[in-house]
Amino acid sequence: MALSEATKAKRLNELGAAEAARRLARGEITAAALVEACLARIAEREAIVGAWQFLDRDAARAAALECDRKRARGPLAGVPVAIKDVFDTADMPSEYGSPIYAGHRPARDAAAVARLRRAGAVILGKTVTTEFAYFTPGKTRNPHAPAHTPGGSSSGSAAAVADFMAPLALGTQTAGSVIRPAAFCGVVGFKPSHGAIDIGGVKPFAPSLDTVGGFARALEDIELLRRVLTGADPASPELVSERPKRIGLCRSEYWPKAEAGTAAAIERAVRCFGDNGVEIAELELPDTCRGLNEVQQTVMAFEARLSYGAEWRDHRDQLSPKLAELLDGAQGIPERHYEAALSRAAAARASLEQLFATMDAILTPSAAGEAPAGMATGDPVFNRQWTLLHLPCVTLPVLKGASGLPLGVQLVGRFQRDEELLAQARWLEAELA
Repeated sequence: MALSEATKAKRLNELGAAEAARRLARGEITAAALVEACLARIAEREAIVGAWQFLDRDAARAAALECDRKRARGPLAGVPVAIKDVFDTADMPSEYGSPIYAGHRPARDAAAVARLRRAGAVILGKTVTTEFAYFTPGKTRNPHAPAHTPGGSSSGSAAAVADFMAPLALGTQTAGSVIRPAAFCGVVGFKPSHGAIDIGGVKPFAPSLDTVGGFARALEDIELLRRVLTGADPASPELVSERPKRIGLCRSEYWPKAEAGTAAAIERAVRCFGDNGVEIAELELPDTCRGLNEVQQTVMAFEARLSYGAEWRDHRDQLSPKLAELLDGAQGIPERHYEAALSRAAAARASLEQLFATMDAILTPSAAGEAPAGMATGDPVFNRQWTLLHLPCVTLPVLKGASGLPLGVQLVGRFQRDEELLAQARWLEAELA
């Protein structure tokens, strides 16, 4: 039986960004219909999921109609995108998850948002972030199980993509704020090399760690987003999958934190590599990489003290207890301890660069386990060190755990070799499927 037009329109929201862009370019669908399908899904599910901080339906519809009228040809022309509410947007409030900035209207878009608009994307709205992208959660729930956390701090972005409200979303990572919520929500999350994407116009937390990242339901969509955000030459060849030759399995010193489901997800990925002739080497990180989670916490706290000095001084009563505690404690960190932490991070990066000469990527957990019950955002124990090391990271959904919630695995690549990492991840994605 042929599908009704209403049924076909409703399912447009399930298209990935790249497939939607191809269909839009061929004239098979309209941006107006695609945006309407996403808005219908939001209307159906937002009361349960709570992914959105601000949604301007009329503006999204008008932008989509304008794309159709002009027959826009940008790489994301007519494709809806969700924006984490730590990115400045000139036409929408940017409240950063804090009552201090209620109703705040920036003068201009963040650099990443501006690139999306130039590529023709339709900005649907702003997704919920934890307070200043730290640990105090907002209203968002895991779309797979509303009694469980979606992770943080990019909670709304991960949930919106997982629940088919938008095919793409922007996030940020300072500790584990892209990889962990992507794993908890069962989507693909990508944190590029530090500095690969312009972070101008994003509310800073710890600038030497802060990184723009993205969420999608497939790696081809992540690659499309990466190309737009990095200003890649449209004429350059598209990314193809590439089977790696050698993968380092890094359980790390934090492995005791891994739950049984995470161990099973890692073992499935190991079998997938091994069955296809990829060499797997148990990886012991060099001594320079011991204790890096604690180093990351020192750097993050010290830089947050500088980033949020005014808020701590003038609006401390409006800060959450968790953030106030961090900033209070950071006042006592001597500058020499911060400089020593930076030196340790630099030494670890140098040793990892040598290690990558012998392998293509590192396989490691994305998160300790399934999304825990409650709204606490989860432990970034398997993310902190890679963020400190400035390395590109991608998480892929692999299994469902004992509670029926998603589990992911993380691939970590060489610094500034993001394309190579994504090519290898696309190969793994196809094999796992």
